[in-house]
Amino acid sequence: MKFATTRWVGSLSLLAALGIPGMALAEYPEQPITYTIPFDPGGESDVTARFQEPHLEEILGVDVNVKHRPGGGGAVGWSEFQSSAEPTGYEMIGVNIPHIIAQPIMRENAGYETDGWKIVTFFHTTPNALIVPKDSPFKTLDDLVQYAKENPQAVTLGGSGTFSANHLGALRLEREAGIDVTYIPFTGTGPLPAAVQGGHVSGIFNYSMLGVQMQDNARVLAVASEERVPALPDVPTFKELGYDIVGGAYRGVAVPKDTPDEIVNKLEEAFAKTNQRIAEKQEPLGFVMTDITDEEVDKVMQQLKSAYQPILEEAKANQ
Repeated sequence: MKFATTRWVGSLSLLAALGIPGMALAEYPEQPITYTIPFDPGGESDVTARFQEPHLEEILGVDVNVKHRPGGGGAVGWSEFQSSAEPTGYEMIGVNIPHIIAQPIMRENAGYETDGWKIVTFFHTTPNALIVPKDSPFKTLDDLVQYAKENPQAVTLGGSGTFSANHLGALRLEREAGIDVTYIPFTGTGPLPAAVQGGHVSGIFNYSMLGVQMQDNARVLAVASEERVPALPDVPTFKELGYDIVGGAYRGVAVPKDTPDEIVNKLEEAFAKTNQRIAEKQEPLGFVMTDITDEEVDKVMQQLKSAYQPILEEAKANQ
């Protein structure tokens, strides 16, 4: 991670343009910071923000207020943020890949742009997991695939949002297994446990965290990772079962595009320190901690755009 120490040229004029005359960037932050989660409470983004909140407050020295703005698989919150948030460092929002890549491609007007902000960091990833009710007739992934082949569209798989990591996981399973399922988008991870436990869906495509959380009262058929998730050691990967499916969500935080670099660097440092403090709590829950910043953010974005583009184009053509 890089921390600039000499990027002060033009700072005072920028601050004046932002309406903060006389304020020195070295004093940031001086007031509470709003941290928006564009999903329902209870999901991975919310759980992480709650872990982060006290540590960010201690490191930054101000209150960090977590709020929720769910809807459209994140699109409602992201659209409002890009249209109204000020580049002062006092407003930040959780961002997810592939959501922020896929939605602007797939929707005629997602309400926001993939590059319409400055991403501070991606702080963790979670692989997709295919989860079914404990009493499901599908004991294995092969059971589900065989049934879906014989009964097109009869298998219903819930997930977080449309053209999210979960939705793309379901699309990849259709492609790899030669099946046709019905994907049901929810506003986030929060409502999914009740949906699967209540039998409202055949199963859910969600993340390893929910697989860990539900392993006593649901069945995890497979995880979309290169290797087995340490927190789910008995669950096979899709690759082990013959399906080339690896994917999930990268989660991070963004600020408005014109936020000064010195503020971004301070937030980078705060999230990196926070990650170190909460890793021992998050890793057993199924999270994989990362520290992706600066140019590496652009590199990851380009790699994932290339990986998802064929799937998205095929899905768009079939709409």
